[in-house]
Amino acid sequence: MKKIIILAVALFAVAGTAVAQKAAKQIVTTVFITDLDCEGCAKKIYDNFYGKGVRSVKCDVATKSVAVTYDAAKNTPEGLIPSFKDLKVKVVKYMTEEEFAKHKEHKHDHNCTDCSGHNHSHGHSHAGHNHKH
Repeated sequence: MKKIIILAVALFAVAGTAVAQKAAKQIVTTVFITDLDCEGCAKKIYDNFYGKGVRSVKCDVATKSVAVTYDAAKNTPEGLIPSFKDLKVKVVKYMTEEEFAKHKEHKHDHNCTDCSGHNHSHGHSHAGHNHKH
């Protein structure tokens, strides 16, 4: 009888852990810097983007960015890149929302290879940059 009680408690603990892990979804947003250059391309992404665990997709043509919100337990940024390739959209790099916010603050009024060719207004120190004005 003692073994049956111990077995029942162990099964209950394992089942409880599995339920807790399943309930603990980690919804994250990754921002992909792409070669997105028009609203037509953005519409193509909105209409056809897929990926396991994807919750939403938001395109911004001005910054050439695509923010993908997904369940991190079901996908990764690397796992989402084939979705872009299938739509013939090139991913230059990707970053967290926080990193992207800092990236947008990086401002200058010329094309910079660090910013995938998009323009910003000026307003930062140039220490450490590999470009000239």
